Amino acid sequence: MTRETAISRATRLFDEGQFIEDLARRVAIRTESQIQDSRPNMDVYLASEMVPAFDRMGFKSEILPNPVDGVGPILLAERIENPELPTVLMYGHGDVIRGLEEQWREGIGPWQLTQEGDKYYGRGTADNKGQHSVNMAALEVVLKERGSLGFNVKFMIETGEELSSPGLREFCERYRDRLKADVLIASDGPRLSAQRPTLYLGSRGCINLNLTVDLRNGAHHSGNWGGLLANPGIVLANALASIVDSKGKVLVRELVPESIPESVRYALEDCRPSPEPDEPQIDEWWGEPGLSAAEKVYAWNTFEILAFRTGNPDNPVNAIPGKAVATCQIRFVEGSDVQNFVNILRRHLDSNGFSRVEVAMARKSYMQATRLDPDNPWVVWAKESIRRSTGGLPAVLPNIGGSLPNDCFAKTLGLPTLWIPHSYAGCSQHAPNEHALGSILREGLQIMTGLFWDLAERDTPTGFPRLS
Repeated sequence: MTRETAISRATRLFDEGQFIEDLARRVAIRTESQIQDSRPNMDVYLASEMVPAFDRMGFKSEILPNPVDGVGPILLAERIENPELPTVLMYGHGDVIRGLEEQWREGIGPWQLTQEGDKYYGRGTADNKGQHSVNMAALEVVLKERGSLGFNVKFMIETGEELSSPGLREFCERYRDRLKADVLIASDGPRLSAQRPTLYLGSRGCINLNLTVDLRNGAHHSGNWGGLLANPGIVLANALASIVDSKGKVLVRELVPESIPESVRYALEDCRPSPEPDEPQIDEWWGEPGLSAAEKVYAWNTFEILAFRTGNPDNPVNAIPGKAVATCQIRFVEGSDVQNFVNILRRHLDSNGFSRVEVAMARKSYMQATRLDPDNPWVVWAKESIRRSTGGLPAVLPNIGGSLPNDCFAKTLGLPTLWIPHSYAGCSQHAPNEHALGSILREGLQIMTGLFWDLAERDTPTGFPRLS
């Protein structure tokens, strides 16, 4: 009964196929939260897959309603071995993005796990069924090897993350006492690169905005009216060009940070995004001048145009359209004045002659930014644990470039947050052909087994005594 034998057991779990068998069953459940008809499948996933898995580990599970009507439930599974031991809150989400079956390439599909070399295709393999399955399997490995965990666990599985987690914050507020813990340990999102284990401590926030120019009803013949009627597409294109330049620099400086904290700069010195050969290669000329690639995506704010529509793009006609709409997005780091982003853009547009451009949030809510200081003792502890398991230090990102509901844990519950991803940027999550790399899942099992072993045997920042 040692750390090494536990990690060996975890490795066999993957090599002998049991982990993949479990993941295949979970992928087959069509938990598309963006499709209302799939709502009953959320109950199936939690009741038929998650509850039995937690029951095997001696957890007490309860499926609780989401505070927001129409959104899938949340499972809370608890194993309390001793109130005097450290308590870990864990998180995952069982819902997935739309399957988009017709867009997957021939021979693979979203609801059947298919292996091709190191790639395992299927919706949820990367986001997030594969990731929380790794963490659950590692917990079970430690239990079988030691007979106990040596710490307490509270594991949440929500089913509305792909809807931007409506109700999760209210859930955390409602069950604040029940969710009390010392640290959050969870997995989602990608590694810095496929080859390098990664530890990240928060996420950028995300707000979607609609910029609209609505000048008149209907379209009018361009031969009769060209030069007489203002073209909303041209007006909107110029307005957008005043916000971000042709090389991706945000020109409205109130939308970006004044500076990058030194602890963040120091942590990112050791981090460089390294795309795989089949991933998009970085455009070095794009983005904020003077920043490294890591600083651009992990320590800065970006303004993106997600969609632009005017007229009838699929069947253009010789007419001046009456309306143009652009859906835009700002990804932002901790400390940004997100509540004033709409007002900032309004002032900018008015002062630059674009008063006809309307600005409004595309959604009622947005995801907050969070960032744990890289010098936090929990970070130091987790880095060392991962080093012991892999032989090298992980990349430490103060936050990832994407967005997660981490504010529910970091701000609502006040927890230090450690995220250890078991995917990579080229996984095609949210797109056809989503897949996980078997090499990362296998190493993830080893990393998490070592981490959970160390929670009991090595001093943690809580000051709790060691198990042995």
